[in-house]
Amino acid sequence: MVLVVVFGAALLVAVLLSGLAARTVLSTSLLFLLGGALVSDGFLGLIHITPDSELVSVTADLALFAVLFTDGMHVSLPKLRANWKNPARALGLGMPLAFVFMALATHYLAGLDWTTSFLVGAVLAPTDPVFASAIVGRSEVPAKLRQLLNVESGINDGLALPVVLVLIAAAGPTTGSAEASLAGIALELALGLALGITLPLAAGGLVRFRLLGAEPKLQPLLPLASGIILYATCHLTHANPYLAAFSAGAVLAHTSPEAKQSFEPLGEALAELAKFAALLVFGALLTPQLFGALSWGGYVAVLLAIVLIRPASLLISLLGTRLPRRQKLVAAWFGPKGFASVVYGLLVLQSGIPQAEKAFTLIAVCIAFSIIAHSSTDVPIARAFRVDDLAGIPVAHEDAGPGSSPAHQGDPRRCPS
Repeated sequence: MVLVVVFGAALLVAVLLSGLAARTVLSTSLLFLLGGALVSDGFLGLIHITPDSELVSVTADLALFAVLFTDGMHVSLPKLRANWKNPARALGLGMPLAFVFMALATHYLAGLDWTTSFLVGAVLAPTDPVFASAIVGRSEVPAKLRQLLNVESGINDGLALPVVLVLIAAAGPTTGSAEASLAGIALELALGLALGITLPLAAGGLVRFRLLGAEPKLQPLLPLASGIILYATCHLTHANPYLAAFSAGAVLAHTSPEAKQSFEPLGEALAELAKFAALLVFGALLTPQLFGALSWGGYVAVLLAIVLIRPASLLISLLGTRLPRRQKLVAAWFGPKGFASVVYGLLVLQSGIPQAEKAFTLIAVCIAFSIIAHSSTDVPIARAFRVDDLAGIPVAHEDAGPGSSPAHQGDPRRCPS
């Protein structure tokens, strides 16, 4: 019950400070992370949570599922069909580059073997915009930038998982199991995608029966019920719950706009609660002993992951695109490590591979540093787009051709987003 009291107190403080956080560098996510660290064994000792605790894996798993389900609802399929190239570049080139560069940094700086280094690279390759919500959730931020970050983060979790599982098998005592598990991993992904598409379609079909229909005040519970069934079914069938969650949210938004509209306030609130709970629990793992266990080379690798590897990888992937230069830079910076990395890092720790603890320590420290860096810079950068628009400052667009009129180039409200 101590953990419940701590969560309630942290939630109260976060709500009371949320207005200030929306205008400044103060981050509600960071409050929960620091709150968890403060009450853990490393400081006040009010709660005792270890990385192998079921509470850690369950809260991170639920939070990631909830966030991906609501993120999927923000994906507009017509807009995605019209503007798929930038997300495809980020996923097809930027993510593999970040994976390889992180593996190189981990091996040469942190001293992990090659297989474990590539495993760390796979765990830290996915991004999570939940820690940069002001970027993907504010209308003044250009739509193409928001869509790029949202789609990239929603899909890259599912893309990284099979690589993580194969590398865990390869790093374990019986490396021959990696090839044998590949078919099972592909089946999990395919089943997750199938469930994520069929379940919302089935629920939407039931609503259209003449004798059935939800009372207005209960309409928000229909997507919630679908999400609960989907989550449980994925775990019962060993389907990939994260790919299922994102695809289900996208299908629901596309086939039932009224259901999306009614569920959105409730869904966002539930996703925030799950996120805060997971942050509090994860923060409890961030003890002085954990930070002290990481070598100086590991800290250098962590800093490179945040300030160089992600930005360079995405900028390379976006070369030659028509995205404005400033939007490229913002997209390159906002590559926060989030709940997918937490969940996959726990898989590494619980796998029993020889260097599991060293790998998890590096992963946990990188996530903590990323949350601090990205959740404290999202609001100022998002507001900069609004300030420029109000001031009438021309925004330099790389796609402005030689025939573009000066008036068009000088009016940011008419520049394509």
